[in-house]
Amino acid sequence: MPPFSSDPCLFRRRRKEARPAELLEAALTLFVEKGFAATRSEEVARAAGVSKGTLYLYFPSKEELLKAVIQHFLGTEIETGVQEAAAADGPTAQVMEKLLVTWWTRIYEGPASGVFKLVITEVRNFPEIGEFWVERVVAPGMAIVSGLLRRGVERGEFAVDDVESAAHSILMPLILLCVHKHSFMACGIGKDMEIDPVQFMHAHLRLVFAGLQAGARHPTSTTVQAA
Repeated sequence: MPPFSSDPCLFRRRRKEARPAELLEAALTLFVEKGFAATRSEEVARAAGVSKGTLYLYFPSKEELLKAVIQHFLGTEIETGVQEAAAADGPTAQVMEKLLVTWWTRIYEGPASGVFKLVITEVRNFPEIGEFWVERVVAPGMAIVSGLLRRGVERGEFAVDDVESAAHSILMPLILLCVHKHSFMACGIGKDMEIDPVQFMHAHLRLVFAGLQAGARHPTSTTVQAA
């Protein structure tokens, strides 16, 4: 831990450097709870402890603020996923199960999980945000999963006629898991609908991989020790 400094200039500089992250955290919380359209910029500024003018110094509009929220909380996770996928080796089903469960658990347990509900509920009224979402999240996320599936096909581990549909089949339930967390679970509705996210992810992926391996030349086991 760095030594305490009583220098007010140093404190103000550190405080200024922390403001963008504080604004993004406040924005995400309010956007998920109230909705993007219903949240006023001054509410975000107040929650972050700054003036509305300070908010606009960093983010010129509420739309730009939402784009920054998407990039900060989910775009960075996608970039990490790209690096992890590139470095992974071994039987493809095992690699994908370990990679996706680890990656998605990080997303599910962190603030990034709230971004899915936010975008899904607002995209129809804000198509520009939808285009940004597809460019920064959907396309690269699909590329990670599709790339690994193609690797499995090339190695004879998977038999897949439509890689893109298979990638959607893998990712859609994981997205809905995050939406469920910030809808029914957030409201305390349907206690009998509570899901163990890690257990669900392992079961879902093993079910999908069992289907992908049917008819493959060199099928591999999908058994991975649960986290």
